Amino acid sequence: MEDANLGPHFTVVGTHALYAYESAASVRIVQGALATQDVDLLWDARKRVRFITSLDRLETSMLRVLQRADATFVRKEGQLETAINAKGFEVDFLRRQPEGDDPHPFRFSDDEDDLWPVQAVRAGVLTNAPRFEQVVIAATGRMTLMRTIAPETFIEFKRWMAANVPQRLESKRRRDLRQADIVQSLLEQGLLPVNALSATAIDLPLKNTLHTKPLYIDRCKLCFLLWK
Repeated sequence: MEDANLGPHFTVVGTHALYAYESAASVRIVQGALATQDVDLLWDARKRVRFITSLDRLETSMLRVLQRADATFVRKEGQLETAINAKGFEVDFLRRQPEGDDPHPFRFSDDEDDLWPVQAVRAGVLTNAPRFEQVVIAATGRMTLMRTIAPETFIEFKRWMAANVPQRLESKRRRDLRQADIVQSLLEQGLLPVNALSATAIDLPLKNTLHTKPLYIDRCKLCFLLWK
């Protein structure tokens, strides 16, 4: 999506935001807290005109943009908001509840096989939340910019989900609380900026994380490695 200049229209929410926070804090969060087979991307309906114009200029669909990265992505049967690849990894596209002149329902393009972002619980809160931007490194070694929500918003949202969504599985509630505690710990130790609209690892001082709670952090990572 970055190559297609569509990145600014989406915000990573949910578990994958932890990758941005661990990169900015120069730590590694234990894998158990990061376990997931999908990524949630929040589409910013406020910028829909610019988004539609950009996609039309590319003469493509959102699904085909994903297929540039992995040709096996297809729309998941029965879930119009989800793309799934051959390995079972899913990309879920979310949106806020319709406000003002927001189109509803909405498909990203005129392509009948394209994706339809789904209304999500409290997505309006996340849409209006401060942003947090951080360079992260993929498993392939490629660097990219991740756009996610501010750590404080992540903590509040995860704790709200654990306490206020009765249909949520107990295992996911426990994971929500664990993830919120992890990010809270990073904030309290000064490893993440507070109330920052944007941050990168280079903005933060190198910290000695040897005293970080072992439940959450298993090893350190030097900031400068992100910039090689």
